[in-house]
Amino acid sequence: GVIVLITAQAALGHPAAAPLLALAAAHVVIDAVKTYTRFGGLPGFMADQGAHLASIAAVAVLVPELWATGALATHLPGLARALPHAMLLGAALILALRAGDFAIRLLMAAHDAPAEDAAGLPNAGRSIGHLERLLILVLMLAGEITAIGFLVAAKSILRFGTVADNRRVTEYVIIGTLASFGWAMGVGLGAEALLSALPPVEITAAPPYF
Repeated sequence: GVIVLITAQAALGHPAAAPLLALAAAHVVIDAVKTYTRFGGLPGFMADQGAHLASIAAVAVLVPELWATGALATHLPGLARALPHAMLLGAALILALRAGDFAIRLLMAAHDAPAEDAAGLPNAGRSIGHLERLLILVLMLAGEITAIGFLVAAKSILRFGTVADNRRVTEYVIIGTLASFGWAMGVGLGAEALLSALPPVEITAAPPYF
């Protein structure tokens, strides 16, 4: 709750606003419900994250003037025009990489992981997942959605030697890969929709020196 309150105050430039206190309280309630009802697994994670996002969206819809009346928009208008875009891209990265880690790990927990290859790099799977979701997010925001197909093909070729003779490993890798790609594409679609709703950032030419 404290983290939510501090970041919301910093993002909006409002050190004291009742809606932000209500937002922090809502986050505490959501986490308390999840903790004490022991609603876990992937459904619990998705419901928890969905409730957190819904509470933020509710404040944005019900009190839209928070941004316009905040210190950032009032005293730093030039920075404030570009800041929402930067915040949105930062949030998309966190959702795609960090939240994607939790979601995919919870999904794969329902399947027995095959034995790790002793010759493999430690934590290589997580690093590969981060990189592929980052690439997908970048490609979607750049409008190069068809290039994702080449990424799928490249990963399939690179993984072929590992999974060709082991059906269990094959199915495990396919589930994890499709979940990772699907998560990143979902985040990318959401980020695109929100970016299109923001006013464009205007870049003005520098004034002449003479």
